Amino acid sequence: MRRALRLLPLPLGIAICLPALADEKPVNWNLCPATDTLPAFDDAPSADPNAAAIRDTLPTDIEGDQLSGTSTVPQYGGNVALKRGDQFMGTDNLRLDTETGNYIADGNVRYSDSSIRLTAQRAEGNQETDSHKISDIRYQLVSRRGNGSADSIDLQGSIGQMHHSTYTTCDPSQPVWKLSAPQIEVDNDEGFGTARNAVLRIGKLPVMYMPWFKFPIDDRRMTGLLYPKLSLSGRNGFDYAQPIYFNLAPNYDDTLTPRWMSQRGVLLENEFRYLYGGGKGQLDTLWMPNDELRDRDRGKVEFRGYHNIDRHWQARANLAWVSDERYVEDFANRLAGVTSSNLKSTVGVYGTGRTWTAGLMADRWQLTDYTLTEGALPYDRLPRLYANWGDGFGRWFEAGVYAEAVRFSHGDVHGKSIVDGEYVRNGSVSRMDGGARLDIKPYVSMPLAGASWYITPTLAWRYTAYDLERGLADDLRRDQLTAAGIDPDTATPEQLRGNTTPHRSLPIASLDMGLFFDRETTLDGKSYLHTLEPRLFYLNTPYRDQGDLPLFDTRAFTFSWGQLFRDSRYSGADRQNDANQLTAALTTRLIRQADGREKLSASIGQITYFEDSRVTLNDREAVVEQGKSAWVADVNWALTDRWTLGSTYQWNPKYRKEDLASIRARYLMPDDGVVNLAYRYRRNPSTGADQLKQADLSFLYPVNPRWSLVGRYYYSMYDHKPLEIIGGVQWDSCCLAVRALARRYVRNREGEMNNSFQIEFVLKGLSSVGQDTDRTLRRAILGYYRDDLYLVPPSNIEANDDDYDPNLIP
Repeated sequence: MRRALRLLPLPLGIAICLPALADEKPVNWNLCPATDTLPAFDDAPSADPNAAAIRDTLPTDIEGDQLSGTSTVPQYGGNVALKRGDQFMGTDNLRLDTETGNYIADGNVRYSDSSIRLTAQRAEGNQETDSHKISDIRYQLVSRRGNGSADSIDLQGSIGQMHHSTYTTCDPSQPVWKLSAPQIEVDNDEGFGTARNAVLRIGKLPVMYMPWFKFPIDDRRMTGLLYPKLSLSGRNGFDYAQPIYFNLAPNYDDTLTPRWMSQRGVLLENEFRYLYGGGKGQLDTLWMPNDELRDRDRGKVEFRGYHNIDRHWQARANLAWVSDERYVEDFANRLAGVTSSNLKSTVGVYGTGRTWTAGLMADRWQLTDYTLTEGALPYDRLPRLYANWGDGFGRWFEAGVYAEAVRFSHGDVHGKSIVDGEYVRNGSVSRMDGGARLDIKPYVSMPLAGASWYITPTLAWRYTAYDLERGLADDLRRDQLTAAGIDPDTATPEQLRGNTTPHRSLPIASLDMGLFFDRETTLDGKSYLHTLEPRLFYLNTPYRDQGDLPLFDTRAFTFSWGQLFRDSRYSGADRQNDANQLTAALTTRLIRQADGREKLSASIGQITYFEDSRVTLNDREAVVEQGKSAWVADVNWALTDRWTLGSTYQWNPKYRKEDLASIRARYLMPDDGVVNLAYRYRRNPSTGADQLKQADLSFLYPVNPRWSLVGRYYYSMYDHKPLEIIGGVQWDSCCLAVRALARRYVRNREGEMNNSFQIEFVLKGLSSVGQDTDRTLRRAILGYYRDDLYLVPPSNIEANDDDYDPNLIP
């Protein structure tokens, strides 16, 4: 028997109001039983979220074993089932008054939809007035681990009250934590709930009491307090931060965070975010009225955002400012903050299409290293215009052009002196002159390829012209005279007058060719594809004297595998080296046939210089002499599915020793454990002096399913001191995790160490309290999240600041 009526509304958002506080971090549920607290009801429809979207347009079907009563007051008995879309309600008995709208569902009441399942002893109310009372409830969230109970729920339209309710993400057999409240009031229209006298218990111990708090019950955001952050360090002392969230509008919000550090004082951090159809952005500010350690005001402003102009063009900005040169070092808790010497701000419009990229942008630099002067900063580019185009034409050829026009400027340089061990400005000011540069590099190539070979000849022409300020041109002229053995102090005014419009023009020819050999082989009973890939790259570029050209943004590339196949050894356009050289390289791979995994890859290569390369950045850079470059080798070997080894090595025949050595080993333990071991060494190839020698050990070691140890020991053998030491312990249960870390790390350029202690409680499915230890461990231990080892960066479909650099493209 079937009859259409409105299904009992049961706005069970009430039951999921507390888990609306769920943390966004991925959590490990491996210790939780896989069984459901409330198994799916056999006679319920499938929980289809698509059906939930259209449920209000569907009628309700009623089925039952028996029908009695009258036509106006029917009574259904025995396996009564009401179904509408994804909704289902089952009961033993249902009495319905069609005239008044009163109903009573009694005995084994069951309700489910795509988000929740619950059982109750009794439900009664009135369909017309939309009032309901449900008694003796147990519930489980379908998409989350949340479950709990309530003595009763009273509903009046969109307003409801829960009495003596509980919530946890733990299995009922392992109630590690539980949140309970005598009364919760919920407004489904407004999207918030109010809990009174709520208590959080871990085990049987109450750890937090909240006499009143308001919280969202759906995806709508709401103004209120977020969980605090706590830490302790030797530098800052006791550190307490209390974020306050402001829901200003559906598409923008603000988080104000007062923070108190016992050693420094009070500061205010603020994060403003906005989002709209064409873009988004975020403004971060910090103000500290008086830092007691520095006896001065401190501050920061940072903005990141973009706007999509159309399908090809996008405006982007990444702006940053800090109040002083010690700010980054003082407030960063990573080694990168100690080594950072500048902040870059960039704003521009960028475009990309099938065959082109272009951009108009500007950038500016701020000094963040108190041991340096502004002379160490790169030139500001105000503005910079670039465009790249490339496409095939005819059957055999490809052509393209790289072009850039940029104006370079630089602020004044304020001299510094050391007074009582401190770097202070000494009052001297010097000017750094700038200029403009035009760089154009058209090219044509003829890529030819077959199934097992390729050959690509390329011919390019590079033209670079300048318009320099007089002071810079004269300084360059004085350097030229000195290099020629002429004392500038005795030179005539005409000899000292520099060229303000120098230029350089030269052809660049290259030939890139390679072969592919492969064969099938078997190792330890497994089938592999073994490849052999020889490659030759010939480069010929004539010499041009470039002593009258400035150095605005050009640096020497670090010698590496990629450098074997570039047509310049410099980034930027201020230098184009002469070359008559041949690179010979060989790569071999073992690829497992069963799953395509690379078992082994090994590469080795070297450049042969047929004559001296005379172009240098300055008089401190040595000429590249005729002969052989360093050997470059790279090996990655998966010994097993758990053990991997890797090494990068450069052997310099001039000094008969290595320029660079890097050895990496990783062991993946069962139960998501990992051990990383690395050694890094670098030597100055010009002077032969050691530059860097470091060892790095990090691990996540599961002692048992609940306990694990984490640690890192990062040591500089060159400085004979540790750079960072981390030791910690993690305890993980079905629904609660606790992480405690002790950390010692270099905090400033003098090499002084800072000690800190961090602790975090993670209530899975609710939130976390304490410091973000997860971020610290994920940075320090590669593989702390196992998925980090297999992530592949997404392809970049947008323009970026480095889209113009023809030296990066072989």
